[in-house]
Order: sequence, then structure tokens, then C-alpha cells
Amino acid sequence: MTRIATTAAHAPLDHVQPADTAITGSAAAVQYIAEGCLVDGPLGRIGLELEAHCFDPADPFRRPGWDELNDVLKWIGPLPGGSVITMEPGGAVELSGPPAVGVPSAIDGMRRDQAVLRSTLAEAGLGLVFLGADPLRPPERVNPGARYRAMEEFFAASDSGAAGAAMMTSTASIQINLDAGPRAGWATRVWLAHALGPTMIAIAGNSPMLAGEFTGWQSTRQWVWGQMDSARCGPILGASGVDPGTDWARYALKAPVMMVRSADAGDNVAVTHYVPFADWADGRVLLGNRRPTIADLEYHLTTLFPPVRPRRWLEIRYLDTVPETVWPALAFTLTTLLDHPIAADLAAEAVEPVATAWDVAARVGLSDRRLHVAANRCLALATERAPAELMPAMEELMLNVETGRCPADDFSDRVIDNGIAATVARMAQGEM
Repeated sequence: MTRIATTAAHAPLDHVQPADTAITGSAAAVQYIAEGCLVDGPLGRIGLELEAHCFDPADPFRRPGWDELNDVLKWIGPLPGGSVITMEPGGAVELSGPPAVGVPSAIDGMRRDQAVLRSTLAEAGLGLVFLGADPLRPPERVNPGARYRAMEEFFAASDSGAAGAAMMTSTASIQINLDAGPRAGWATRVWLAHALGPTMIAIAGNSPMLAGEFTGWQSTRQWVWGQMDSARCGPILGASGVDPGTDWARYALKAPVMMVRSADAGDNVAVTHYVPFADWADGRVLLGNRRPTIADLEYHLTTLFPPVRPRRWLEIRYLDTVPETVWPALAFTLTTLLDHPIAADLAAEAVEPVATAWDVAARVGLSDRRLHVAANRCLALATERAPAELMPAMEELMLNVETGRCPADDFSDRVIDNGIAATVARMAQGEM
């Protein structure tokens, strides 16, 4: 049976030091992170992770519970594309696909796994809704995991309590994982992965509502993340941008510790006062009455959520989840603009004027003239290189971009025409 896991299951950094090795200070922690966060090698592999909100079409205001979802999902056998099923704090369901060589292979595997998941949920009277933010229900945690209890406590003690609750339980994304590539190109590649963010957010924006209200943002998901502590969720690029490993290490050491795993059955204890990891590493503060270990540092890295996160590969985390007719085109576009050498150079020129326009992209999307120009250019570069089997999805996305629309516009129109509850119910039944 497929294991139903929480998203706390992250692969550890591949270092030779034992996990219980004590960290001698912040300088040692910086070195450890910088040397292990990216892996030198060729390009070509892609891993996809797709989240979707789970709804009961008969009562779209109801949030299916943890036991109810587990009782359904636990019977799914190994998925044909090799994805693992995980469940988010608010009950959103995620498929995490294995690394595949080439985008078409990754897309094909994910499509097959999505079909199995959809069919299984439908038999239980449930369905998936592909929106970047839950448009109807208030935030509520259903995943009882210790990690998420500690996260909830951490956010409640900070200035980002409401945003933290919404982030945990009401947002859903597409995550694209790509090889870091050859070491000589890391700085340029990491810069481009960030610089593409605003343009891709404008193209993919698909969350105009949250908890029953229009927010005035095309990507409310990105707005929610923008309300979080920038030391944990902001971009990682440093002033020079010439050494991504060092930039990431400094970012991680400045970020506050969210939780500490105790010796009791791996429990998680929230840190409800501001303690940068550097202070713990240097012994200025003791958490759990001790200095941190390598395992503590690795776990700390899993609690940092920048839009592009180095995890030996590049984790690109800034896309709203979108309908099944569109996400393959988004995955192909972003991968092509980063992995194809000619397309990457041309894309860098196209997006440079809007490389830091994160809030503008999330708020108005393609209504911004500069983002509209950049989006059309980027999509044209990708479409020129798309295989025939992806052309229907690429053409649908191209039409949207040319007319200045994103998926949020389509959803908003449906809500205005049919009402929010009816729209969500029909989407959960696969009718929209």
C-alpha cells in the first residue's frame, strides 16, 4: 500500500558526519550548508509535486477529516507513475513524483497517478479542487502530526499567526524540482530561477479568494506567503548572488528556529521566542538545554520556505496549483526556460525588468504591462520547443496569456455566474 505520510518526510543532506555530531559554531554550520546544498552534475531530471484541496461535493463547506481521508487513501496500491501520497495540514492531498528524465516523462507519470487518485476519491464521494488557496472554508488543521502542532504554536506566538494558519491549511501549489546543474552555472541558474518567479506567478495565478471572500489578488497564495516572516519565506539571494551556497547558509543561520525535536519519540517542541539558528549554534542560547547537532540543522532547513530552496537540487515553490488542463504547460515552460541553454539566455533578458515584481505579479497578474510582455515572450520561447503531445496544453496557456488572463480570471467568472459553493462542488466533481 502507498504510505500516507506528512510532508515532514524530507530527504536528509548527504553528508558523512553522523546526525548526532554537535555543531561547533555558526561558522561550521555555514560551511556544512554551503558545501552540501547543491550537487554538481548534468541537467535533465525533473520531479513534480502537485497539491489539491479535498472537498465533499455534497457539502463543500465541510472539511474532510484526517481519519476519513486516511481510510480512503490507505487502500491505494503503488501508483503507476511512482508518486507518493502525502497529506497537508489542512487535508490537501499531494502527489510527489519520482525524478524523471525529461519533462514529458514526468508529466505522463503524474497524469496517470492523478487519474488513480481522482477515481479513488470519487468512489468515496470526495473530489479534488485545483486552486492556489481554499476559496470557501476557514483555515483549520486536520493533520495531527507533531510537526504541524509545533508549527501552529510557533506561528501563533509570532506576528504571522493568521498568515501561518492560512499557509498551512488553505494553500496549494505545484512544486518543480530540477537538477542544480554544473557548478560553474549555479549563480546564473539560481538567479534565473528567482527572476522567473514574478512572471510565472502572473501566468499561473489561481487563487482570487480565501475563506469565502474575494481578496483583490490574483494569487492570494503568494499574498499569504508574503505576509510571513521574510527571514523564513523570503527569497534567499544575497547582495552579490555569486555564491548561492553561501547565500543559503547565511539565510538559514539568520532564520529563527521554529521547533526542536526532543528525545521523547521524536516529538517537536515549538520555539515561541525569536532565536536565530546562529545564536543556538554559537551557544548564546540553549534550546532543549543543549547545543544543536547536524540532525537539528538539517531539520531546521526543512522549516524554511523560500520561493526557491536548494536541497541538492532546486525546489521551485512559487506556483499556484492549477487545473489539469494547464499544469503540464506550466511545468514544461518553467523547466524549458531554466534547462534549455538558448531559451534560458533569452528568458533572462525577457524577465529582467520584472525580476523582483513579486507583489505586483500576485496582485494584478498579467494586467501589468511589463509582466504581460515578459509572459508572452517566455511562453513563446517554451512553445517553440514543446513536443506535439503537449501542444494542446501549451496552446490553451498561450491563449490565456495573449489575452491577459490567468486561471484566477476563469475561476472568478464561474463564481460570479454560479456562486462559490456550487462552483467548488462542480469542480470537485470534475465538471469544470
